[in-house]
Order: sequence, then structure tokens, then C-alpha cells
Amino acid sequence: MIEIGKYSDLEVKAKAPMGFYLTDGLEDVLLPQRHAPEELKTGDVLKVFVYLDNDNRPVATTDEPYGEVEEFAFLRVKEVNQHGAFLDWGIAKDLFVAFSEQRKDMAPGEFHLVYIFIDTLSNRIAATTRWSQYLEEPVDFKEGDEVELLIAEETDLGYRAIFNNCCEGLLYKNEVFERIKPGDKRRGYIRVIRDDGKVDLRLQAEGYTNVENTSHLILKYLKEHNGILPLGDKSAAEDIYSQLSMSKKTFKKIIGSLYKQKLVTIDDFEVRLVELE
Repeated sequence: MIEIGKYSDLEVKAKAPMGFYLTDGLEDVLLPQRHAPEELKTGDVLKVFVYLDNDNRPVATTDEPYGEVEEFAFLRVKEVNQHGAFLDWGIAKDLFVAFSEQRKDMAPGEFHLVYIFIDTLSNRIAATTRWSQYLEEPVDFKEGDEVELLIAEETDLGYRAIFNNCCEGLLYKNEVFERIKPGDKRRGYIRVIRDDGKVDLRLQAEGYTNVENTSHLILKYLKEHNGILPLGDKSAAEDIYSQLSMSKKTFKKIIGSLYKQKLVTIDDFEVRLVELE
């Protein structure tokens, strides 16, 4: 069965005046001519996104939406009228957010994190900024797991983030050493899962795993700047963060590891690349 609001790999069943009919063997859907690749022919298999047009009929497109049904996405408001807000979805059809589904009033040009769903009353694809109700408990995760983050919003403590499109965690500001903002996507790690199910996240892996993963950044900088990095053991933490977007603790672990490998020499305010034969 073809799923509405999601991608499907469908076979070209027949050519029609308006485009091509695609099928999964049970149902057919029209791919308009303007979305059909050149030289498309009967029997070809094509990955398409299936949505509902203005008449609530399924239609296929090769355009890529910014999110599928049952996904979280960070979208721009295109228009607001007496019915609600309409978001740029990346395809011909805009995504509707009813006033009842808005945590606060939306205005054109703003970006909002939304959850995309099928409204069971209207049987139409819609979105909501009341996305917390769609979050799940982190029962399938453990501390140290690598996850994909979508930064949701900034708070006094840090940043709320959706991880793996299902659960929520918090990045604490004092543990974030790079510039991030709502809508950004990052790789992250689960630091702590609390007894109440709340999750603390981090952007770097623990301990020397992080050192091994990021030491190449120091070497890359050295190679691109004549083998000299104007930072060292006694450099201010602010200077290290400003130049490398990492904490002083991480920086010292990395240069210590590189020093043990005899790849660099270290001074109070400078690191130098060792010339290898």
C-alpha cells in the first residue's frame, strides 16, 4: 500500500497525457509530467514522494520535501490567513498549521520546529508546533550511544534537541563549544539517561574517543598554517574556543596525545608541527 506523506519506490505502470501512472502492485498514483525524469519508461522503478494535492488526491513528485509524515522538521512560515499558517515544505504543496496547533502565533518569515502528521479528521497532511506530545521515552537507548540531533530551541540551561527523530534531550550551554542554533542538525551522544527518563546530551564523545576523533582538526590547522598554532598550555580558554570551537580541557588532551605520538612540540602559547622525514 502506498503511504501518504512518505517516500516509495514505485514502478512505472503506464504513460498518460498528464504524466505517468506509478504502482506498487496494489495502488496507482500519478506522477505529473513536469516531475518525470527524461527518458522515463514503463517498467522503470522510481523513488518518489507521495502527498495529497489541493483536492485531497494522492500525487507523486520527485521534488524532495523538508520532512516526511511522522518526522520533525524546521520550516519557514510562508503565509498566515484566517485559517492558519502555511509552511514552505520544499514541494509544490505548502504545509498547513491550524491555529489550534500553534504554541504561539506564527508570522511570515519565521522558522518553527514542527511535527508532521496526518489529521484523522480531515485526512490531510498537517503540522503542529505542539510537538512534545509526539516524543517517545528513550527505552531503546543507553548512555554513550551516538545519535542524530535536531536542535529544537534555546532555554536558560542550554538547548532542547530531538534525537533520532523520536526522543528529547538537553545540551547544557557550559558543555557546548561551538555555535549552534535552532534548526541545526548535529551528531551527538547520550551522556546521561536519568531515572525520570530525561536525557542529557553532548556534542563530543567521551574521553579519548573524542580526542582520537578530533585530533585531525589540530593537525589540519597546523599543516595549513606553516606548522604553527598560536595556542598552548597557558592560553586562555576563551582564545582556544574562539579559534578552534573546543574547550581547553579537550584541547589539552588532544595536543598531549599528539605530543606523545611525537607529532608536535608544545610551548606555553604555541604548538608546532614536528617535521617528519
